[in-house]
Amino acid sequence: MTDTTKQDRVLIFDTTLRDGEQSPGATMTHAEKIEIAGLLDEMGVDIIEAGFPIASEGDFAAVSEIARLSKNSVICGLARAQTGDIDRCWDAVKHAPQPRIHTFIGTSPLHRAIPNLTMDEMAERIHETVTHARNLCDNVQWSPMDATRTELDYLYRVVEIAIKAGATTINIPDTVGYTAPRESADLIRKLLENVPGADEIVFATHCHNDLGMATANSLAAVEAGARQIECTINGLGERAGNTALEEVVMAMKVRNDIMPFQTKVDSTKLMNISRRVAAVSGFAVQFNKAIVGKNAFAHESGIHQDGMLKNAETFEIMRPEDVGLTETNIVMGKHSGRAALRSKLENLGYELGDNQLKDVFVRFKELADRKKEIYDDDLVALMRMATDPESDRIVLKSMTVVCGTEGPQRADMSLTIDGAEESTAQTGDGPVDASFNCIKALVDHTARLQLYQVHAVTEGTDAQATVSVRLEEDGRIVTGQSADTDTVVASVRAYIHALNRLLVRREKGGTDKREISYKDVG
Repeated sequence: MTDTTKQDRVLIFDTTLRDGEQSPGATMTHAEKIEIAGLLDEMGVDIIEAGFPIASEGDFAAVSEIARLSKNSVICGLARAQTGDIDRCWDAVKHAPQPRIHTFIGTSPLHRAIPNLTMDEMAERIHETVTHARNLCDNVQWSPMDATRTELDYLYRVVEIAIKAGATTINIPDTVGYTAPRESADLIRKLLENVPGADEIVFATHCHNDLGMATANSLAAVEAGARQIECTINGLGERAGNTALEEVVMAMKVRNDIMPFQTKVDSTKLMNISRRVAAVSGFAVQFNKAIVGKNAFAHESGIHQDGMLKNAETFEIMRPEDVGLTETNIVMGKHSGRAALRSKLENLGYELGDNQLKDVFVRFKELADRKKEIYDDDLVALMRMATDPESDRIVLKSMTVVCGTEGPQRADMSLTIDGAEESTAQTGDGPVDASFNCIKALVDHTARLQLYQVHAVTEGTDAQATVSVRLEEDGRIVTGQSADTDTVVASVRAYIHALNRLLVRREKGGTDKREISYKDVG
């Protein structure tokens, strides 16, 4: 075993709730943000970027509550290089035991043209705003957006200004995922060598995955002297996403021989939070995703299976339990009791109270009556469908579909809407289209279907289908999910789940569009 007690610590800065949530359609509810923040805090993430407080009242409320509830992590808010943004950010994060203000401005030629500032004017703006932030908070992070496309001499200049103004962390974003590992390392190395005071602060790296090199770029920056990695769960983020937290954490753990760094992250909690972020964001994890993908520890090749039976290390460089997976997969069935279900769910990372367990057990028994074998993934899908307080206004009462080679296909449906039962029959191009047409006929809305995704949870003709539906109406973007052994039923319930969320957003009068115009900090 490698002795990690004397190794340099690399801080893990998670921006799932800020940068990750900027993925189109990935907007989370207030309760979901609080839940994810709690899981990150418990997992050992050093800094949680909880949101962009001035963006909306919802963002401000979420950051404020996360700050109040935090126990271990530094809670960070994002602010543009404007005093109003910084003040609003401080008002939100100041409730945290360990608050941080993160302020940024675009420094590359392309980004300097947006506010139409000269180099000197931007330098003065950086000095003023970082100074203002430091007067409010002892922990200030500053980012030169699009740093990897900023002139090197100018980057030296503005980083020095930010350090002198009181920044304690300097983040170097590869905003458009343009750089390569060698360049990422060279840039950090040059900043450390050429900027006065660089050895007194922490350099961070924030990489996007447009060319598929985010993880490699982040690790190269750490080897060159960066000591903070900005990342998201599942690599969630705009365009191709961000550096994936699970990848950098496990890379440093598994290859500690060549990357002798340590983090505080409890890797056994990775799978649970990965699944939860996938559920609340509506962004499914690809099967071959490193570390947390469904196939990451699956072996189908005969040669691989033979090697695994003889010695697991033959084809696995880490143990499934290191990332929170249990060794067994098929242990539940219709004869399983409540205690066994509780134990199994605890192994999967879910801790339930007695009332929650009672509700889940009822749904488990219903599923067991339809499925011979209940897999881990079935239970995870079952937990995603836990009672949602937003799901009460519209409820599916019954439905029947007629489909076949001759169309149009037909659906008959009854919904309970605000306590009153409404029924209709509609036709469509296939059973799902006909069913969705029924919902459109019964529920007054103009939402546009942005995404319809179906994933088989497990194998076999009796497998549960998990369906994700994303709707957009007047700037409000909502996502609904459901799972059922009947794909059409899962589709209808996912659509209804999304509509219930849309009704809540309507009543609140807000939108999922940011109330101000801003660009991604990294």
